[in-house]
Amino acid sequence: MHPHDQTIFALSSGRLPSAIAIVRLSGSQAGFALQTLAGELPRPRIATRALLRDVTGEPIDDAVVLWFPAPASATGEDVAELHIHGSRAVVATLFSALSALPNMRTAEPGEFTRRAFENGKIDLTEAEGLDDLIHADTDRQRRRALQQFRGLLGDRAREWRRQIIEASALVEAGIDFSDEGDVPQELMRPATMRIETLLGEIESVLAEGGRAERLREGLTVVIAGPPNVGKSTLMNQIARRDVAIVSPHAGTTRDVIEVQLDLDGYPVTVIDTAGIRDTDDPVEQEGVRRARARAADADLVLWLAERDEAKIDYDGEAPVWLLRNKIDLSGDGVDVQRNGGVPTYRIAAKNGKGVPELLDGLVAFAGEYFGSSEAGLISRERHRKLLEETAVSLRRSLEVVSLGEELAAEELRIAAFALGKLLGRVDVEDLLDVIFREFCIGK
Repeated sequence: MHPHDQTIFALSSGRLPSAIAIVRLSGSQAGFALQTLAGELPRPRIATRALLRDVTGEPIDDAVVLWFPAPASATGEDVAELHIHGSRAVVATLFSALSALPNMRTAEPGEFTRRAFENGKIDLTEAEGLDDLIHADTDRQRRRALQQFRGLLGDRAREWRRQIIEASALVEAGIDFSDEGDVPQELMRPATMRIETLLGEIESVLAEGGRAERLREGLTVVIAGPPNVGKSTLMNQIARRDVAIVSPHAGTTRDVIEVQLDLDGYPVTVIDTAGIRDTDDPVEQEGVRRARARAADADLVLWLAERDEAKIDYDGEAPVWLLRNKIDLSGDGVDVQRNGGVPTYRIAAKNGKGVPELLDGLVAFAGEYFGSSEAGLISRERHRKLLEETAVSLRRSLEVVSLGEELAAEELRIAAFALGKLLGRVDVEDLLDVIFREFCIGK
């Protein structure tokens, strides 16, 4: 039997041990497996208590089972769920019993979602939204992913594709009636009007600047500066726990240290780097090289210096804030100002003085950086590239229509094909393998 025709099963709940574990089955043998283990098929979509037994009659667990016959299921196939006690022994015994049944196997990563896609339950943008929802770290990411999973981009792309096909039908009709006087021109006018309107909509989406893409990836903030100025201490204050080694000796941090934060719903990665200075120590030299490399790739650099120091040894493109540390030693107060256009904060990393004001500034910066990301349609580079291809083809169709309806019709076919790839309905087999293997097993 082909692997796609086999019934799959996997643990679809969290890490063991747990109070309850959910094992999901999907495929033509799901009903047979459920009846074999539970003794009978329960009523569809009704949670039913059952004593599960293996093929020898040996009890496995007292469970709650559910039955979802096709096509009214998450995958479009027959689906069963077994809610069992979440011990490793119970799950292992149940898996052994399922493996002993014919045409049953454990699921590959993302295979349940892939079957839902292949059976028309979701399109590819919705599947990607589900993956983002599973991996969301902040509430803003969760809301954004849920919108995508519910068809934010997919619904618009289907409507755009429908309009392209309708415009293409008008152009094709003009070709068919090319020998009948004014008929082609009468058909081309409404076709070009539709194309112009559609092109404007897609260009407007592309002009949003990729804010939703940035929300998915998060904001990267690098703490940089010379050795022994308190970078690791500040890192621990921001993270509210000890994530970096703090020492009075210069050069303690030799490699980058990262921590992921949720700042008012914005995903932010803060990176502590080695002190930047000239050194003969080859290990420290490598740390300095890595520090400069991470700062070059950052979205924001926090340059930490002594309280009276104003020099910033950074020439990258990311914006830089100057943090003058150790105001606790001088009795200076907290303030926020600009030093030649550079935002400047006076802080005391050791006792946290000024850090709340710094965090408020980071939240404001993140708000400007991400913008109204939840309103954007594009959340992945793949989406952007295919919409750009669609826009290019639509624009070309308008440019070549005067040279011949056949050329315009071909460009419209290319545009419709690009949107089909966006939805995952044409020529995406290799892409599917890449996308769905990133899912966890059981999803």
